[in-house]
Amino acid sequence: MKLQTKIPLEKQSKNLIDYSSNMLLIGSCFVENIGEKLDYFKFKNTQNPFGILFHPKAIENLISDVINKKTYSEKDVFFHNEQWHCFDAHSKFSNTSKEAVLHDLNENIKSANKQIQESTHVVITLGTAWIYRSTHTKEIVANCHKVPQKEFTKELLTVDEVSTLIETIVSLIRGVNSKVEIIFTVSPVRHIKDGFIENTQSKAHLISGIHQFLNQKPSTVNHQSFYFPSYEIMMDELRDYRFYKEDMIHPNTTAINYIWNRFQEVWMSSKANNTMEKIHVIQKGLQHKPFNPNSEAHKNFLQNIEAKKTQLKTQFPHILF
Repeated sequence: MKLQTKIPLEKQSKNLIDYSSNMLLIGSCFVENIGEKLDYFKFKNTQNPFGILFHPKAIENLISDVINKKTYSEKDVFFHNEQWHCFDAHSKFSNTSKEAVLHDLNENIKSANKQIQESTHVVITLGTAWIYRSTHTKEIVANCHKVPQKEFTKELLTVDEVSTLIETIVSLIRGVNSKVEIIFTVSPVRHIKDGFIENTQSKAHLISGIHQFLNQKPSTVNHQSFYFPSYEIMMDELRDYRFYKEDMIHPNTTAINYIWNRFQEVWMSSKANNTMEKIHVIQKGLQHKPFNPNSEAHKNFLQNIEAKKTQLKTQFPHILF
């Protein structure tokens, strides 16, 4: 008896992710869910250098600024609700000190520039096709920072606009890193604040835009670009509220683990899977709480864990516990 409608996925045949890979993840909050998994299993990765970004125009702006080594100055920040903010970045960069905001933005531009050139895989997760445009500057913002709604106009990117933005994103990345694998996915988090119908329309535009780009006649631009169906797995394989957090919007731990396992099936090499199992054993050992910390059994257990850590460290110097 089948109790699920499972999405058929094929293992990638080349350029799989292993412990020599270096990943850059950009996009919605689902990036951070997957990023936590990569951190847990000690893969080399960088997540959201400008914080969570929801729509493709914000991501295109970030990648363009990173590649062109933009220098942020006073004209790029503003004061609101007793803090300085930047419309290009997430609120985690906001600060009571203007100098601190500018310093953090410029340092992250530098580090992201290096990362984008060294990455073997870039994962881009799109959250919404809805954008907000400043009524004063006419610029599209990445984050409104709780500035009153009347200061913006809300617009829905068309399928063609999404596709064009994705093409620009890929072209920019390929311009500095021709060998990188670029993986697109759509966040399974529903943006209910936009409205139920509006959220569905938004996700449809994102999915259609991505596939419009990917289904173009093969070229150097869309070559080595892929789609992973995070959204579809959530909607079709996990179509039950027991897979959501209490807000009934965000995937819970079980759902995140499930989608991660499906991603692992497609993109992780067999050698990486073996190493992940060893790391998982160590991580569980480090979280273990002994009944008697001073017992010989526990001391031997800790020595065994340390030996396993040393062995992995010898093989993969970047791994730190």
